[in-house]
Amino acid sequence: MVDVLEAGGWGLLAGSALLLGAVLGYTLRIPHQVVASVMAFGAGVLLSAVSFELALEAYDRSGMLPLVLGTVAGAAAYTAGNVLLARRGARHRKRSGQVRGRSQPSEGQQAGSGLALALGALLDGVPESAVIGLGTAEGGAVSAVTVAAVFISNVPEGLSSSAGMRGAGRGKGYVFGLWGSIAAASMVAAAVGSAVAGALPASAVAAVTAVAAGAILTMVADTMIPEAFEEAHQAVGLIVVAGFLVSFALSRA
Repeated sequence: MVDVLEAGGWGLLAGSALLLGAVLGYTLRIPHQVVASVMAFGAGVLLSAVSFELALEAYDRSGMLPLVLGTVAGAAAYTAGNVLLARRGARHRKRSGQVRGRSQPSEGQQAGSGLALALGALLDGVPESAVIGLGTAEGGAVSAVTVAAVFISNVPEGLSSSAGMRGAGRGKGYVFGLWGSIAAASMVAAAVGSAVAGALPASAVAAVTAVAAGAILTMVADTMIPEAFEEAHQAVGLIVVAGFLVSFALSRA
């Protein structure tokens, strides 16, 4: 029971970055280049975490087949979700002002973008937190690099989405309640992952880990790096490398 509560606490910590980003995005007018730089750094952190934590762990547990099946499933699930989100406005992610000659999105587009990003954060956060819970149940200690990667990558998601909701006239109660609920879902997912870990065969745990890896890797390639490049293209490569190296250093510590 203590392990389950501990796992839930770590999941809540990682998910709380969404709420932190939402508060920053709603209350402050942060320049787009700063948001892009944070997103690029988070992308680098996630690339390292996927390579040296999730994918490698899944392979060590049960070999290549569960790794391949889980990674492809995670990538396909995220892609399908992203297509649905795009139809609801997720491709209109810029919040305010003129962006490289483009006109400002309408309030409807801003609202759709904010809600779509929130749904995407939920779809990402649940498997990520479940992986955190699985790790605490089996190793007795949470992976610092996994929690750090999830935390850092969650901040720009919450930030950009809440800024769009603010531009569409959503109130503080609505925005913070929504992101608080997603943080709570992350806590529950981590606790459930810890509770069921002992009952799952190694291949199932490997597949779940690989699903998270596939979804995260697809998110980085499809969303985080392209969006960061739009605003910080001169330095985005260096920032991604910096995030990768920080995450790698944490994993080797």
